[in-house]
Amino acid sequence: MDFWGTILVLIRRWYVALPAFLLALGGAFYAYTTIPVTYTTTAVLVLTAPTTGGILPPDPDQPVPEVNPLLNFDHGLDVAASMLISVMSTPDMVADMGTAEGDTEYAVTNGTNNLESLATGPLVFVEGESRTPEASAAIVRQVIERVRQELDVRQRQVHAPPETYITISEAVPPTTPAPQQGRKLRSAAAALGLGVIAALTAAFAAESLAAPLRRRRPGPQPEERELVGAEKAGP
Repeated sequence: MDFWGTILVLIRRWYVALPAFLLALGGAFYAYTTIPVTYTTTAVLVLTAPTTGGILPPDPDQPVPEVNPLLNFDHGLDVAASMLISVMSTPDMVADMGTAEGDTEYAVTNGTNNLESLATGPLVFVEGESRTPEASAAIVRQVIERVRQELDVRQRQVHAPPETYITISEAVPPTTPAPQQGRKLRSAAAALGLGVIAALTAAFAAESLAAPLRRRRPGPQPEERELVGAEKAGP
């Protein structure tokens, strides 16, 4: 059915389409007003190697220099950043941070949505989201501190010399929490879209049922037709 045919059906069955559309508007308004506003805070961390590099100068009594294993290959900082991103994104870590269930969430990424790929640089992106600006900023600070701890733990595990430790600094400090309306708007749009589809479906269903009902409606019997004709003819 073309566009104008659809319009005609809606006009004929307005008593069905209009209430359904009003219900759709009510559902969209309800979704928009009930879903709370969330606040987002972001930060960017950068991993840096010591100025002396990842190798500790050899000691006269120890001719073989000590090396930080995390810096002993190409793109060592990138690999370290990817390692931290993977560690902070595990379900166990999320539960340990206390955000597995609740209104506060965080994400540690490489700047893209593809967490399986290696970081394209020594950068770690941190984002926190919560219903209050204070909680949003607090979770980002908590994640940054935990990233530092996890990096130190990994370097101790590989017995890297402390002088060669990779360090973390804040390339972009935690931003001011910003309100996010996207979830509210998406929910309202989804509710409105489903309501409009329901209104169209109801209108076409009423149109489809009307034709069979008209065909089944009994017409006047032969005796009734003769009586009506006689009355019209008159004396």
